[in-house]
Amino acid sequence: MEKKRILLVDDEEDLVKAVSFRLELEGYHVIEAGDGQAALDKVESEHPDLIVLDLMLPKVNGYKVCGLLKSDARYKHIPIIMFTARAQDADIKMSEEVGADSYITKPFEPVVLMATIKDLLKMAAEPKDINGESAVSKNS
Repeated sequence: MEKKRILLVDDEEDLVKAVSFRLELEGYHVIEAGDGQAALDKVESEHPDLIVLDLMLPKVNGYKVCGLLKSDARYKHIPIIMFTARAQDADIKMSEEVGADSYITKPFEPVVLMATIKDLLKMAAEPKDINGESAVSKNS
């Protein structure tokens, strides 16, 4: 079975190294990007299965990256986890509005991040009906 590909987008190098290491231990293939424009480029070239996306990024912020991807039919199916130090209700609401699938604040619990990634990848793999709803949950 091919490893799931996770795009990790953050401009904090130490955090990227630590999270990448943990993801690789869990059996994922990690693709890294240090700014929003690089993230958009990597989505197009690497076709990740899931994106872990910081909000405060150079060039293009996380809200914009998420909104662009979720409004593009080629990429809207990719689950996006907002991964940020910003924990205000307004930030969470804005993330929901641009289409983020989950929101994790830093500092974070690695177990929570790993569980969220597994859950989103599992949901993304479920068959969908014509409206994009999970066919599995409807039939249960």
